Amino acid sequence: MLKPIIKAAAVVVVVMLVAVGVFAQTKSAPSVTTFKDSRDGKTYKIVKIGSQKWFAENLNYAANGSKCYGEGGVAVDGWDEDGDSINPTKLSNAEVQANCAKYGRLYNWKTALTACPAGTHLPTDKEWTILVDYVGRETAGKKLKSTAGWNENGNGTDEYAFSALPGGYGYSVGSFGNAGNSGHWWSTTENDAYYAWYRYIYYDRERMYRRYNYKTSLYSVRCVQD
Repeated sequence: MLKPIIKAAAVVVVVMLVAVGVFAQTKSAPSVTTFKDSRDGKTYKIVKIGSQKWFAENLNYAANGSKCYGEGGVAVDGWDEDGDSINPTKLSNAEVQANCAKYGRLYNWKTALTACPAGTHLPTDKEWTILVDYVGRETAGKKLKSTAGWNENGNGTDEYAFSALPGGYGYSVGSFGNAGNSGHWWSTTENDAYYAWYRYIYYDRERMYRRYNYKTSLYSVRCVQD
């Protein structure tokens, strides 16, 4: 009498495993649509993550106060103990435009506030937190990073089709750094009159971090639908 029972139990287990597998596959297949910016005709991928709909690409709208990585300045490898730039390099116009095509543009905070097209907006710090909590705080960076484009094999799994890229950052003095190593994205939320909050990911870390910096800094923008 035990054999039929054991067989029946095995069948139930198999069915459950199949159901779990189907659920996992469904969850890992994000819903991707497109959005056309009527201002310049550019089309962006949009991905639904939880209850939010995010641009799956950095904004590349040429608003006043935005720049391509390296535009009008120099790309540096870092700064020494005296604060002097290391290996400052003037990029060609072709390299600058290629950076915009790959990473989108970099925006100061004031420009970022109104850079997103109608029907979308720059996310608040709270909206970023909702995203990170949904994806999982400890591994949000890894899961949101693109599967290619990060230095030192720092690519992510891109489980939610967010496709975060390491667009680096810029300073108002005209220097740019860290393309390939890190991505930085503004929020609308101020810390005080001089600083605002942003999120960032490093190539060698699994988390997405939260910090504030000068509003004159140049960071990427991810729009979220209203």
